[in-house]
Amino acid sequence: MSGTVLFDAPGPRAKRLYAAVGVASVLILLLALWFVIDKLNEKGQLTAAKWEPFLTGEIWTEYLIPGLIGTLTAAAISVVFAMVLGVLLGVGRLSTQVWIRWPSSVVVEFFRAVPVLLMMLFTYALYANYDLFPPDRLALAAVVTALTLYNGAVVAELVRSGVYSLPKGQSEAAMAIGLTTGKSMRMILLPQAITAMLPAIVGQLVVILKDTALGYIITYEELLRKAEQIGNYKSNLLPALIVVGAIFVIINYLLSVLAQRVERLMRRRGRSAGGPLTAEPLDQSAVGTTEALTTGDGPPSAN
Repeated sequence: MSGTVLFDAPGPRAKRLYAAVGVASVLILLLALWFVIDKLNEKGQLTAAKWEPFLTGEIWTEYLIPGLIGTLTAAAISVVFAMVLGVLLGVGRLSTQVWIRWPSSVVVEFFRAVPVLLMMLFTYALYANYDLFPPDRLALAAVVTALTLYNGAVVAELVRSGVYSLPKGQSEAAMAIGLTTGKSMRMILLPQAITAMLPAIVGQLVVILKDTALGYIITYEELLRKAEQIGNYKSNLLPALIVVGAIFVIINYLLSVLAQRVERLMRRRGRSAGGPLTAEPLDQSAVGTTEALTTGDGPPSAN
């Protein structure tokens, strides 16, 4: 087809308008970038002395690398716990038992509504008040708890939507072969739902990784807090924040690329599994036998 489905193809006048808007947008962005760089240069933030510390091994071994390890540690632990909690809550919301479905729904909706930072502050104060963790692990425990509760609720919704996206014939076929609701969920529906929502889960890793920066408020030793320490030590807070921001961008970009590759892999598998079937020619002897059985004559005698 020459046209598009959702809108008509732009004409010459619309194309000129789109080109003019694009050029104007690029010019505005370049002007804003020049303004920022000029102000940074005016304040002395672009001098070599401000950026030279990042070329030394001390800043990386004492600050940036430990901060990156802290960020990745909190993110990795939170991902594991959030996946487990999300699957349990998602299956609970799909349960036919009211006493399981309603509490799971309440937990999911509650932790989706509460801000992550508020949960971090609350759990940090709670753990400190009751001495539930050693002082050196207190901030990590609060960060992991808050990220687990929030992202577990998000994963639960992904599980529920993944199961609902499956054809109804899946559950009907499971019931036809005698599987209970729990077995059909565990053996048939849930594996397919997890496969379908895998790209969304990988994309959720970006959110978890970024939210670890909120641990700065409760003195968790992650990248953002290390940037503040570098700024206080070398009097270059703004360059330190820019470097840490670049590290976050690189890591999140790699995770986004991973999510896109997983999505393409899932789509290729879906097309190969659901592709058109080709009919093979039937054996003529089998056809003759079938016709004989249908007419009641039976196969010819060997005698």
